[in-house]
Amino acid sequence: MRIPASTATLTLAVLPALPTLLAVASALLLFSLFLLLQGAPVLEAMQLIFQGAFGTPFAWQSTLTRAAPLMLTALCVALPAQVGLIVIGGEGALALGGLAAALVPQCVPAATPWWIVMPAMAAAGMLAGGCWIGAAGALRQRRGVNETISSLLLAYIAIAVFKHLVEGPLRDPASLNKPSTVPIPDAWMVGTLPGIDVHWGLLAGVLACAAAWLMVRRSTFGFAMRVTGGNARAARLVGLPVGRLTLAACVLGGAAAGLAGMFEVAAVQGSANVALLAGYGYSGILVAFAARQNPLAIVACALMIGGIENSGSLLQRRLHLPDATTFVLQGLLFANLLAWEAMGGALSSWRVKLQDIALAGKAQAELETRHA
Repeated sequence: MRIPASTATLTLAVLPALPTLLAVASALLLFSLFLLLQGAPVLEAMQLIFQGAFGTPFAWQSTLTRAAPLMLTALCVALPAQVGLIVIGGEGALALGGLAAALVPQCVPAATPWWIVMPAMAAAGMLAGGCWIGAAGALRQRRGVNETISSLLLAYIAIAVFKHLVEGPLRDPASLNKPSTVPIPDAWMVGTLPGIDVHWGLLAGVLACAAAWLMVRRSTFGFAMRVTGGNARAARLVGLPVGRLTLAACVLGGAAAGLAGMFEVAAVQGSANVALLAGYGYSGILVAFAARQNPLAIVACALMIGGIENSGSLLQRRLHLPDATTFVLQGLLFANLLAWEAMGGALSSWRVKLQDIALAGKAQAELETRHA
C-alpha cells in the first residue's frame, strides 16, 4: 500500500512527538489500572486531575507558578543533552542559586535601587548554578567521570551544604521553627505579571526556552553542540573544541537552574529555606525527557507536569487518595518515556522512508506544475 505524499509530510511533522504521545497514553492506561486496584473511580480521578491543573483560574495560576521553575530546571538537562551528556543534578544548582541570590541583599546598602539588586540576585544565582553543573562537565571532560553520577552526587553535596548554611552560619536569628536566611526586603522582591498572580519567573522561563531553541537550532554554536552530541570523535576530527562546548553546555544548563532558584527565593519564599527543595530539579528531568530535549517543547511539557503536580491535593480532598498519587503518574510517565525511546531506531527508518515519499511527491507536483 503506497502512502500519499501529503500523509507522509503530515506524519513527518508529528513523528518527533510520537514517543512522548505514546508514553503519555500508555502511562495513563497503567495509572488507570493502579487506580482500579485502589478502588478509586478512574474517570472521576482523570477529571479531577484536569480540573486541578486547568479547571479554574486559581488552578491555572498554581500550575503556571509550578511550571516556571520546571522550564528552567529542564534546560539544565536539555542543554547538556545537546552535546551528548545526561545531567540530572539540577536540584543542587537550584538550591545553591537560590542561596546565592538570598545573600545578595545582605551585601548591598539598604538604599540600593531594585533595578540593581534584582539583576545582581539573578547573576549570583546563575553564577552559582553554572559553576556547580560546570564542575560535572569539567569532571567528565578532564577525568572521564560519568556526568550522570557526578551531577547527582554533586546535587546531594549542594543540598547538604545548603541545609548546613541555612540552619547554621547564615540562619536568621528571628527564624525559629523554620530556619531560613534573612528575609529579602519587600522592595527587592520580584513582583507578579500584569493581570495574573504569577511571578516574572514564568516569562523568564519562556524566554529562556525560546533563546535556547534559537541558540541550538539557528546558531553556529548550537550546530557545533549538536555535532558534538552526535559524534564527539568526528567533531574533534573536524576541529571543533569539544571540551569547551561540553563545559559551556553544562554551565549554561546550570545557570538556568540557578536562575530558577533565584526566582523561587525572590518571588515565592522570600528567603532561602528548606521549602526551596521542592523537587523542581528532579521534576525538570521528566520535563526534559518528555520534551525530547527540545527547548520549545519544554514549555508545553512543563505545563503538563506542573498541572499534574498541582492536582494532587484535589485528588486527596475529593477521593481520599494520598497526595503522592500524582507522583505515581509521573513515575509511570518517566518509565514509559524511556521504554518508547527505545523505538528510536524504528522511528529513524520510518523517517527516512517518509522523507523519500514526501520528496518524491514534491518532485511530482513540480513536474505537473511545469507541464500545466
